[in-house]
Amino acid sequence: MRVFFFWKNILANSAQARKRARQAANHRARNMSQRSNMRTAIKRFNRSLEEGDTAGAQTAYRELTSSVDRAARKGLAHANQAARLKSRLNARLKSQAAA
Repeated sequence: MRVFFFWKNILANSAQARKRARQAANHRARNMSQRSNMRTAIKRFNRSLEEGDTAGAQTAYRELTSSVDRAARKGLAHANQAARLKSRLNARLKSQAAA
């Protein structure tokens, strides 16, 4: 997942700085993609809950926990934020299932 850009747009003057700019662009693209996947999983879970589809919400929750944990492991989300998010969404899932 490389991001290609023109050398004219880089403000780096040394070879090392140019390489770091390339790496930063690649890392930024990867991080944006993974953060987007995490947010999409959360939206999919919320949509399932709003529709009242408990089985679909459980499946979406399993996928969501995987993507949130992956984001926390890679530093895209803080570990406590990931735990708090999973806890709150699991509580919503349990209350929906009990109702």
